[in-house]
Amino acid sequence: MASTLKGQIVAPQDVFSSYGSPAGVDLGAQATTGDGRTFRYMKAGGTALVPGKLYQASAEDTSNFQALAASAAAIGATQITLTSSVTLTANQLAGGFLVVTVTPGQGYTYQIAGNTAVSAAAGAVITLNDPLIVALTTSSRLDVIKNPYDGLVVNPTTATSAPVGVAVFAVNAGSYGWVQTHGPVALLADEAVVVGQPVAASAA
Repeated sequence: MASTLKGQIVAPQDVFSSYGSPAGVDLGAQATTGDGRTFRYMKAGGTALVPGKLYQASAEDTSNFQALAASAAAIGATQITLTSSVTLTANQLAGGFLVVTVTPGQGYTYQIAGNTAVSAAAGAVITLNDPLIVALTTSSRLDVIKNPYDGLVVNPTTATSAPVGVAVFAVNAGSYGWVQTHGPVALLADEAVVVGQPVAASAA
């Protein structure tokens, strides 16, 4: 498979593949086939992908991952210790994002490198790829977002996360492959589409 680390190019035939392991490509890596189409590398959820269907990120965990409190952390810190009780497996959030939603630090988004495991308890440590720009205090509040390309599911009638791409191949459940995010693609519609009119994720 062509590497997405050198030139961000993937051979057109390689998007029609299912990989049992990450194959050395980061989840969410973006690549083009050089013909106007753009793709993202992803991991399928518990069901094999269906070509031509729209997929969303795995459902947001609003009860476990929002409005979290943490210990104070200085400018330049790359580790955040949560004081809120959460349940996480080791590195479940790797490749995802930490968003500061309540000041100090409000409005900043940081990519997550990894996290420690914890079960319904405080003390989880989240490691960031980049250091804090603004110090956090115990008044700060955080949302954490898992990598949106980890565990894709078909876009449901009632969306539970954001749409992330269109399946172009029947990637096996729990396996890795590509979804398309830009350019010409076959895409299932639930009614006639009028030329020149905008489309949106279906609620049906």
